Amino acid sequence: MADISETIQETIEQSKENRMNGWVAILVSITATFMALCNIKDGNLVQAMSQAQAHSIDAWSFYQAKSTKQSLAANTVELLKIEHHTGSDSVIKKLEAKIVSYEKEKEAIKKQAEGYAKEYDDINVFDDQFDMTEAFLSIAIALFGVTALTQNKWLLYFASFLSFAGFVFGLTAFFEISIHLDFMSKILG
Repeated sequence: MADISETIQETIEQSKENRMNGWVAILVSITATFMALCNIKDGNLVQAMSQAQAHSIDAWSFYQAKSTKQSLAANTVELLKIEHHTGSDSVIKKLEAKIVSYEKEKEAIKKQAEGYAKEYDDINVFDDQFDMTEAFLSIAIALFGVTALTQNKWLLYFASFLSFAGFVFGLTAFFEISIHLDFMSKILG
């Protein structure tokens, strides 16, 4: 009779463990799937950031080239004024017009370069959110694994909380809602 009650007790405990392991398996699969989707979106954001950064660098290089041309034209004007060559007045006027033109072009290029830099910064906020998503979800998955081994309910709840936090960061990043934790980014950056 004692053997039967021990067998029944073991069966009940095993079904409780299997039920918790079933929940853990479901939570891990949902968490891992969401993390995979976030990684795809984050990869696309990183590509967009790289493109914005490349455009910014190109624009600043173009700005520098215009500055160099402007400087050369200004120096040439100074030299022509010092040497007083006949017929140099028309060349000086053309170069002075070019100098003004370069200044206007530089302003437009500067605005464009600053726009690319702002685009990079704007995208980076969501990249950071996806990074936080990955961190929370990775920790949650690891804790779900420990939960399956230890069968501790509090650990299941804690891992679920971390998974929920990861989902919040991921969904806000998907919908481009900025929740940026500067202190976390500084710690992890």
